[in-house]
Amino acid sequence: MSYSVLIQPSGLRFNAEAGRSLLRAAEDVGVVLPSSCRNGTCRTCLCQVREGSVVHTIEWPGVTREERAEGWILPCVAEARSDIVIDVPLAASFGD
Repeated sequence: MSYSVLIQPSGLRFNAEAGRSLLRAAEDVGVVLPSSCRNGTCRTCLCQVREGSVVHTIEWPGVTREERAEGWILPCVAEARSDIVIDVPLAASFGD
């Protein structure tokens, strides 16, 4: 199963396979999201879900309970559970 991911404000789109982090799924198709540690601690990839749902693959990712309630996620350790829209102002494609 895969889910559609729309990145705002760029309008970039990609599909994320179930079981694949959003960061890896983006990279698979040439979409560049900010990243550094890739393990949920540095917060470089922090972004906000506007629509849809995700699940973090680690128990305590580097987001607070309040941030999670506001839709903030870490794509390096998050997987889509539905079609989603995320707000990532610095997203780009490899050709940009």
